Amino acid sequence: MGETLKLFGWKVSPYSHRVEVALRLKGVKYEFIHEDLANKSDMLIRYNPILKKIPVLLHDDTPIVESQVIVEYIDEVFDGHPILPKDPYERAEARFWARFIDEKVRPQVWMSCWTDGEIQKSFIAQAKESLATLQGRLEGKKFFGGDSIGLIDIMACSLALWYGVMEEVVGLNLLNDYPELCRWGEDYRNVEAVRECLPERELIVDFFAPRKDRIFAKKAPVYD
Repeated sequence: MGETLKLFGWKVSPYSHRVEVALRLKGVKYEFIHEDLANKSDMLIRYNPILKKIPVLLHDDTPIVESQVIVEYIDEVFDGHPILPKDPYERAEARFWARFIDEKVRPQVWMSCWTDGEIQKSFIAQAKESLATLQGRLEGKKFFGGDSIGLIDIMACSLALWYGVMEEVVGLNLLNDYPELCRWGEDYRNVEAVRECLPERELIVDFFAPRKDRIFAKKAPVYD
């Protein structure tokens, strides 16, 4: 298989960011194709006809979809920085926490920001429990992956930037209650492979801020 790589994504999306970090950790070159999510390209629909969303990694003529699936594919195909552990149990454990982030932390923090009243209180309570659990996973380590970033860190990228911006926009203060997660976020942002493809904070603010009224009209924005 050749080494022609194209990434269909959106620079403000944490899901696209996940894939970019994995590619940069491996040191492989790729072409980033920016998608207009309001007017998705025919190529995106062609390569992801079922989900019709970003990110899509095109390896030669082979499309791979869904951010975690793509990240694991990159780890298996390319040499370089290991993203998943070699030990089978540790790999399974990393996948569990990646799933925990996407199925528990992400929706709970998201809904804590974009709801109000009793519904918001319920989501905040859930988010606090999950964030405390996730913080405990660090166990004094620099990264979830140990001394260097791995799958869990990449999957948790929204905690390092995006969720903080959402809190700023809606006036919520949730993440500051978890100092180890905040410290991890700073360390994550300072990794060279991460820093090279982080969107500017202002771009994320510009995306969320004008949508605040629409969001509270029960029309949450979609950025993946």
